[in-house]
Parts: sequence; structure tokens; C-alpha cells
Amino acid sequence: MKRQEQVLFYQFRDEETLTAACKTLHKLGIATKILPAEAWREKVGYLLGAKGYQPAKVKDDDNFVFPHEVMVLQNIRNKRLDEVLQALQNAGLPHVRFKAVVTPFNILWTLRRLCETMQKEHGALTKE
Repeated sequence: MKRQEQVLFYQFRDEETLTAACKTLHKLGIATKILPAEAWREKVGYLLGAKGYQPAKVKDDDNFVFPHEVMVLQNIRNKRLDEVLQALQNAGLPHVRFKAVVTPFNILWTLRRLCETMQKEHGALTKE
């Protein structure tokens, strides 16, 4: 059984870009979900609709500000990942710097932790 491919979009402000990205992905049979600004409190597994995840019990009034657009890709790997990213590029969509493929580890993280980890890794790559 083939697992449902899904892409989560977080912090995309340009409606036109978002609509074009969703259309492109839908043509490839990939489900999409646009996350609200406060989604950073939730576990990645919950945001993906995975079984066994409950919504976060809002404990903190902490405000997490992450100004970058983020794409979280589930069940999209290897050649298929290349194909999907190429299709988005061919559709004229701007490059998204922060992309993550869901793993057995990061599915347990909050979206905030995933964003912070990507930012650290991106910073490390930029310095190299």
C-alpha cells in the first residue's frame, strides 16, 4: 500500500504562490495543508493527522516568531522528492529555503523545534 504523500505549508504569505504550489502538488496526487500561524505549538505528527497524536495543551504564552516559509514533506523521498521539487520550480514557484522531510524522529517534535533545527542547520550550511 502506497502511503499518502502530503505537504504542509507554514508561513506562506503570498496567496498566489500558495495556490500555484497547491495546484501543482494536487496534479501529482499530493495532499496539501496550510498551517495557521499558531501551529508551531503542535507536534508535526498531529499537524499531519497521524494516529495517536493529540492537540497541544497550550501551556505557554510564549510567542514564537519564524519569518521564513516552511514546507514539510511526508512520504516524499529520493527520486520522487526531486520530481516534486522540479515540478514546483517548473511552475515558476520561488525557491523555499526551509524544507523538511518527515522522519521517525522529527514527527515527534513540535513544529517550533523543527523550524529552529532547520534554521540552525541552514546557518551552519551558510557558514561553510
